[in-house]
Amino acid sequence: MFIPNIDDYNIILASQSPRRHYLLKEIGLEFEIKLKEFVDEDYPENLKKEEIPLFIAKKKANVFDNDLSEHDILITADTIVWLNDKVIQKPVDQEDALRILKELSGKCHQVYTGVCIKSAVKEISFTSCTDVYFKKLTYPEIDYYIKHFQPLDKAGAYGIQEWIGYIGVEKINGSFFNVMGLPVQKLYSELDDFINS
Repeated sequence: MFIPNIDDYNIILASQSPRRHYLLKEIGLEFEIKLKEFVDEDYPENLKKEEIPLFIAKKKANVFDNDLSEHDILITADTIVWLNDKVIQKPVDQEDALRILKELSGKCHQVYTGVCIKSAVKEISFTSCTDVYFKKLTYPEIDYYIKHFQPLDKAGAYGIQEWIGYIGVEKINGSFFNVMGLPVQKLYSELDDFINS
């Protein structure tokens, strides 16, 4: 790993997302995964856009307040999809996934990720936003995706790295990896500053 002095720390990722695990490994970061049994992801109704995932990422970090030793650095994150001035949640079932993808079809939406980096002595947080433009999806395309992939665990009912991203996304403005669930370029820079500033 190219971040100076990072070997002096134990990096902890508090996320069960396989995509976040994959992305951190791809930048060469050695880390362990720690999870709490339940973290309430409710947020105040007045929060909008990037304020929501930032609030939840900090909440996820706060439950580790008494667990961090001197050389631990904790990373938490939360990702939302935003369309028509509202959050698009994870689908509850296949029918809900169909409804969500029909709503995203032919439109531009925003993907916001909030990230919190925390140690026993300090904490920083930041957000990243990506505009995602979907073509007009046909019913057979949406139906095929839902039946052959796993949209139920994903914000907005899709994974940009999956089939629907290849055939459905016309363009993006911002970080591709942010849409996957973690803006790794920004995280890399912020982690460097966190350790070495």
